Amino acid sequence: MKKTAFYLLFATTCTFIACDPDETPATYDPTPYDLKIGDFPTPDLPADNALTLAGVQLGRMLFYEPLLSKDGSQACADCHKQQDAFSDIRRFSIGVEQLPGKRQAMPVMNLAWHQNGLFWDGRSPKVRDQALRPIQDPLEMNETLSNAVAKLSAEKKYTDQFIRAFGDATVTPERMGLAMEQFMLTMVSNNSKYDQYLRGTTTLSAAEERGRLLFFSEFDPVGIGRGAECFHCHAGHNFTNDEFMNNGLDTDASMTDEGRQKVTNNPGDRGKFKTPSLRNIALTPPYMHDGRFATLEEVLDHYNTGVKNSSTIEFILQYNLQPGGLQLTELEKADLIAFLRTLTDQEFLTNAAFQSPF
Repeated sequence: MKKTAFYLLFATTCTFIACDPDETPATYDPTPYDLKIGDFPTPDLPADNALTLAGVQLGRMLFYEPLLSKDGSQACADCHKQQDAFSDIRRFSIGVEQLPGKRQAMPVMNLAWHQNGLFWDGRSPKVRDQALRPIQDPLEMNETLSNAVAKLSAEKKYTDQFIRAFGDATVTPERMGLAMEQFMLTMVSNNSKYDQYLRGTTTLSAAEERGRLLFFSEFDPVGIGRGAECFHCHAGHNFTNDEFMNNGLDTDASMTDEGRQKVTNNPGDRGKFKTPSLRNIALTPPYMHDGRFATLEEVLDHYNTGVKNSSTIEFILQYNLQPGGLQLTELEKADLIAFLRTLTDQEFLTNAAFQSPF
């Protein structure tokens, strides 16, 4: 009897050591994620990738996971830092091989309202496609998707989270893309000072208001009143028309980046790039697809008197091309920058839901 009792106690002890009773087995969890859009219009979210708490959490983990890079040294978040509005304030990001990228890293923000392709040239139609490209790019994370899958499959925290998000532990590139798409679609910036002004909960300073009027006004060639023409390309709730445009950075002879033409093979798209959102613009230097402008002052100088003519330049820049350009004074440029600073969303920069889960 004593021997029997001893063996029963030993077996029971081993069972508790082998299986922690507090560790609940992972199960599929389709609980929907409540996307907070505030005053923004309802986005056209992908019908085949409904946002769930488990899916968003998996995407968040992957966004901050350095295992997705060749040497385990970089994650997506290393080139898209929250304090910089999920942008890279270096002119070009530096990848795991210590090589620079070819274009300036665009901010990850309000992607739920981008319906016209992602990246500067629109080469990725959906966020799920965009999410996987940096992993494979030799100038960025330089890893194969098969290796990334193998590394994630060896980690229980990931196989468990794939079960919660997709119903089983199978890790695939497609599921990785879907999960990261879910997380990035939740990264909404909609509570800047300007948003609060629109809601009537704050007021703009005199300089900010003058800048607002300039921003949303037409240029008057007769000289009765000078507008800055900004709203033609940067209007709406997200301050972008979501189009590809040639904004006069180069002449035909000096143009070295084909832009959208590289994707469409249409010569009419040469030198055209995605119009970026101006939200949080004061925090996301340098500017333009090649980061050529270090400050907002340089950007305004370009549009005021520096626009260059080419065969694919946008017609709406006709007044920028005339002698003297838009004729903005130093005070007017300062007012415009004051207004642009009202687009900074401090809540977005500190939102715990977008921080590393590790």
